[in-house]
Amino acid sequence: MKRLTRTVAAAALAAALTLVSACSSGSDSSDAKGGGGTALEKVTYLTSFGNFGRDSYAWVAKDKGFFKEAGFDVEIKPGQGTGAVIQTVVGGQANFGVIDLTGGLLQVGNGQAKDFVAVAAIQQRTMAAIVSVEGKNIASPKDLEGKKLADAPGSVVRNLFPTYAKLAGVDAAKVTWVNGEPATLMGTLASGQVDGIGQFVVGQPTVAAVTKKTPVVLPYSNVMQDLYGNALITSSKTAKEKPEMVKRFTAALLKGLEYSLANPQEAADILKKNVDATVPAAAAAELQLMAGYVRSSNSGTAIGTLDSGRVAKAIAILQGAGSLKQNITPDQVIDFNLAPKA
Repeated sequence: MKRLTRTVAAAALAAALTLVSACSSGSDSSDAKGGGGTALEKVTYLTSFGNFGRDSYAWVAKDKGFFKEAGFDVEIKPGQGTGAVIQTVVGGQANFGVIDLTGGLLQVGNGQAKDFVAVAAIQQRTMAAIVSVEGKNIASPKDLEGKKLADAPGSVVRNLFPTYAKLAGVDAAKVTWVNGEPATLMGTLASGQVDGIGQFVVGQPTVAAVTKKTPVVLPYSNVMQDLYGNALITSSKTAKEKPEMVKRFTAALLKGLEYSLANPQEAADILKKNVDATVPAAAAAELQLMAGYVRSSNSGTAIGTLDSGRVAKAIAILQGAGSLKQNITPDQVIDFNLAPKA
């Protein structure tokens, strides 16, 4: 971790803070037809959250021609978190997007969203975490009591915090949350306005670069081991009417994910080529940290798999913590017929 921190410590502060809307230039949209002369199908895809290294695999799939080979002309747009991505996909403004799967369960179980399905896992374990820095007297979950944390109101980290707090023995009523914009969260932590922020564990290198301090990370996965991380979603309508199209897109995206994990620096450079604010060292470091979350003992060597039993356990965890207003089943949120098999 120290090595990674040193690697990115020289990254520019302004660049690390900026979330830039991505343009759609790339090798698979340079013409309107695929290699076989067939017209490419135009698709809009949303990243999970901005254009950090953790989402660079979509740009890799575009740049390396994986989307084009599958018959797609893909426009990549930066997502703004689980709730917003679901809304945009269900509303028809995007065909696919990436959300935190636990956040999706919370949305469905609390009547805040419907008409979408997950079709592949990006990470087999949740990457949600509270991130602080040395000097804030935070070393364990209990230390969060009396502290001020910042995150966007719709963030899965914030929405899942009551469940995390209950399981970790934290009195959530003694923790103060303030609203923060995604682009400025790390700057808020760096300036000392808050004691911690909602963040994914892979954000450690960028936090180190921005704050110039050693990050202190409290991963939610330490107390909630059955929760998945991000997942690819589409609308229920698309899944029902175009299942083969969904499978082709999923396979191309996961090919980009696998390539990115094997070639993190190249993936970071591809992201930089498309998103100018990218700090390549931080993006590559994020991918290196993310690699351990993409595969698990349950999925073996396969990428993207979703297991009904594990999803049921995740639902049980949320129900046990009182985080769901209504009962839900895995099939309400996952289309297991379209998901990759272990």
